[in-house]
Amino acid sequence: MTVSRTICIGFLAVITFGTLLLSMPFASTEAWTREHVLVALFTATSAVCVTGHVVVDTGSYFSPFGQATILSLIQIGGLGYMTATTFLLLLLGRRFKLRDKIAVQQSFDRTEIEGSAQLIRSIIGLTLIFEITGAFLLTGVFTPQHGLPRSLWLGVFHSVSAWNNAGFSLLPTNLISYQGSIPLNLIIPGLIIFGGIGYETLFETYLWLRDRMMRRQQKANFSLNYKVAVSTTIILLISGWIAFFMVESGNADTLAPMDWSTRLTSAWFQSVTTRTAGFNSIDIGKMTTAGLFISIALMYVGGSPGGTAGGLKTTTLRVLTSCTKAILRGREEVTLYQRQVPVNLILKAVGVLLGSGATVVLMTIVITISDPQVEFINILFEVVSAYATVGLSTGITAGLSVVGKLALVATMYMGRVGILLLVAAIIGDPKPSFVRYPEENLLVG
Repeated sequence: MTVSRTICIGFLAVITFGTLLLSMPFASTEAWTREHVLVALFTATSAVCVTGHVVVDTGSYFSPFGQATILSLIQIGGLGYMTATTFLLLLLGRRFKLRDKIAVQQSFDRTEIEGSAQLIRSIIGLTLIFEITGAFLLTGVFTPQHGLPRSLWLGVFHSVSAWNNAGFSLLPTNLISYQGSIPLNLIIPGLIIFGGIGYETLFETYLWLRDRMMRRQQKANFSLNYKVAVSTTIILLISGWIAFFMVESGNADTLAPMDWSTRLTSAWFQSVTTRTAGFNSIDIGKMTTAGLFISIALMYVGGSPGGTAGGLKTTTLRVLTSCTKAILRGREEVTLYQRQVPVNLILKAVGVLLGSGATVVLMTIVITISDPQVEFINILFEVVSAYATVGLSTGITAGLSVVGKLALVATMYMGRVGILLLVAAIIGDPKPSFVRYPEENLLVG
């Protein structure tokens, strides 16, 4: 039982347990049928994988018990199986063993194993701070329309869902009715961005702010991961904001009927939510084809490693683009911010790209065969959204066949655990080899 197998089986166990809970008659407001089991499986997988794909309206279909179960699954899935179980073991007073440290190291893709217990405590504390703050602020936003008791639950649910980049909403039209709300268009995107940028990045930001407030004069020494994650996130957010505003401003079904301020905030919200969040303030199914392709590209990249986001990851994108840049300039070393990127990271980035692409292609083919009546662009959008654990949908999810829904379930799971980790769990840990083969050139490109 390797660490990778422990993580993969752990996620399956949580999904199974969540499916059982959501399958109970008291978890739903409707009469129990056999279809309820498939709905429970799909919803549990979507919650644990912090995706946000739904086949029913979460707010009306599930009872308060069902909604609380979904919220718990989102929290466990966002923290990660190893983080949640490790924190539980720490609460119980169990000694933090070497195997636990290695598991945390692999879960967060860290280079060292020391300080893992403190990292888990810091992650839990940081999560609670952001989620409680978000719940308090969102409660004020929802109160005028829903009253204080209902708004308190809406605030907690949407805060946890946004921080964990899940995209689940209890409102019938998601957040479309709040597309003109400036506070909501700042709070939800803020939770999404900070939740998806990575815990290590947030910790470095905190240390930098602490030093500035204490007037320490030493020069800030940010890690390469911090520089790449922050800069790439900013570039993608601004680029997506401008692209959505330009493409959808002429669309009478999305941004065209809005005034300029609402149009800007809606384009901003759409740029943020495609970073694996899944909330929507416009009707995704009525977007232009260009808008859908822009969304697919942003969803495929996703957020940053070490956080609650999915996708290819910003750091993987930068490594791959830096490789291309090095080849075009005739260089043999790949550099980022005056640091040379190790060969093993380059190989890992290539593996993630090919594995992710192969998964998306395979699942798109499966759903195209099982549901030939659905347009290809909608199927591709749905598959990329599921793999990148985004949850945005053009509205075809509920109408898919059983095979199509199960394909999305598998896609969400593979996207959450990671394609490389899943392959490592299947084939086992690599064995060291002392054999070196002679080099020989071949034609490429």
